[in-house]
Amino acid sequence: MKLWGGRFSKSTDVIVDDFNSSIRFDQRLYREDIEGSIAHVTMLAAADILTNDERNMIISGLKDLEIAIEKNEVTFDISAEDIHMNIESLLIQRIGDVAKKMHTGRSRNDQVATDMRLYIKKEIVAIDQDVFDLLSTILSLSGQHTETIMPGYTHLQKAQPTTFSHHLMAYFEMFKRDRDRLITTYNRMNQSPLGAGAFATTTYPLNRQMTAELLGFDSICLNSMDAVSDRDFLLDVLYTLSMIMMHLSRFSEEIILWCSHEFRFIDLDDAYSTGSSIMPQKKNPDIPELIRGKTGRVYGDLMSLLTTMKGLPLAYNKDTQEDKEVTFDAIDTLKMCIPIFTKLLDTMTVRKEVMRSGAEGGFTNATDAADYLVKKGLPFRDAHEVLGKLVLYCVNNNTNLSELSLDEYQKLSPLFTEDVFEAISLDTCVNKRQVIGGPAKEQMETVNQLAKDYLEKNATIE
Repeated sequence: MKLWGGRFSKSTDVIVDDFNSSIRFDQRLYREDIEGSIAHVTMLAAADILTNDERNMIISGLKDLEIAIEKNEVTFDISAEDIHMNIESLLIQRIGDVAKKMHTGRSRNDQVATDMRLYIKKEIVAIDQDVFDLLSTILSLSGQHTETIMPGYTHLQKAQPTTFSHHLMAYFEMFKRDRDRLITTYNRMNQSPLGAGAFATTTYPLNRQMTAELLGFDSICLNSMDAVSDRDFLLDVLYTLSMIMMHLSRFSEEIILWCSHEFRFIDLDDAYSTGSSIMPQKKNPDIPELIRGKTGRVYGDLMSLLTTMKGLPLAYNKDTQEDKEVTFDAIDTLKMCIPIFTKLLDTMTVRKEVMRSGAEGGFTNATDAADYLVKKGLPFRDAHEVLGKLVLYCVNNNTNLSELSLDEYQKLSPLFTEDVFEAISLDTCVNKRQVIGGPAKEQMETVNQLAKDYLEKNATIE
């Protein structure tokens, strides 16, 4: 019989049991459910709602049940619907009627809201560590490549020379913002819903501050209706995970391009590549491609929950049971993607010479040649026109700016002198960009040190 079956004259249909049940996926919340129940009965005893002996029996039974679950000695029952009712039913079987007092002053509505917050807090800490490890790997690579010149792109067309260090640290900033979002999400959700009841609290003298403290929350949710119906914290998490996946996807796209024969900027380690079943020469970047593909999956999880929540009246509705599978899926997906991408980065080979050769083509030094004329007194727009004509001349004659003679330069502007060749060398183009945030070696060393300081001061989320 259902623990809530007193109102009903017959049992629910088997197909209803299966449709209504969430135990297939919410069983992963068993630790949080037991943790929340221990805090709740501890508070009930302190409020003289339970005796100390009753509290001790329930807590001991819950701890033994947790051990049994972890040893796979427990079978969950679909007819018990969810992890909360399964835990309660199993506890009754183990310690008898005293277990029926555990739910005093509590609803599954505030119970599940508490379980989810406890679970998400732990997952955020774990994901934050993965992002931290990725940031550390990016920074390590950056420090090795402050002098590795490569072409920078706009519109996927060669634009100006930069360094691999400069390029990598753009992703450092992205993932650093992701960490900030994780921390903000953690802090904003760190409120306890426990004690909100079904939606209007209870007539029992519950000490909500006590259970919040026992469970590691900073404070309590101040409106019981919002406490049980709020899923903003899950949407915050899903949005943040979507952002992380988007940044992983962008980086993956570049990895895919860079290891192609057309670029050849990097080689992926064999341990992080795959082959073809028909083409023996292939070395495919399946790992970054899968990450790129799984990004859409996490986006879908976010959109699914947004759509579920968009029309729900207060307070609790069964629709919110749909929050779990998408959240679990997004978390599981991200926790697969970040570590493997980090290892892929750490093991790849950077082909410095090919990168530099790539920067030598495509007129990446044209802007610096225009700036050279500006420094000689020519207005920038006029300098821009001169360089445009020089580039067109090079294109028509299958050459580049570095291979032109001084005479060819002076046919378009007498301001060009012998020092133009030094001004447009790749090393000059990169290392004269001394504005903070730019690719010059000195600036990158400064930024890398700031990044190192950040990681040292922000090693954990707590």
